[in-house]
Amino acid sequence: MLGESRSLESLTREECIELLSSAVVGRVVFTLSALPAVVPVTFGLLDDALVLRTSEGTRLAAAADGGVLALEADEIDPVARTGWSVVVTGIAALVSDPMRRALIACIVEPFVSGENDVSVSLPLTVVTGRRVVSSTYDPVTATG
Repeated sequence: MLGESRSLESLTREECIELLSSAVVGRVVFTLSALPAVVPVTFGLLDDALVLRTSEGTRLAAAADGGVLALEADEIDPVARTGWSVVVTGIAALVSDPMRRALIACIVEPFVSGENDVSVSLPLTVVTGRRVVSSTYDPVTATG
């Protein structure tokens, strides 16, 4: 594996969304007191947005109320030294519609128990992604 040739490929928006649909965990990046903050989250895709749940009073809930968020998800194979990473950036919104909140609750199951009564929607405004592939990469048989 060491010394094997690898390259970095840019992914299309469609490829990024397809990869996101298979991911469950990501990291949300936001600004807190003018400094970057990062928290791991479970998430899902709903319409043209990423959706997630958090608890009232959290740093994330405060930042998601009209703030710019970025969510990064990836899959890495540390042995083959390959994988992919996708980043979605947009202006987040708290979801107030009860039916949409119920749908998000069905889609997103947080790892940590608790209220998780705040639903957040992050539109797929800016979607970018990259894949590290080996010289023997075959897109037909690749899984990540």
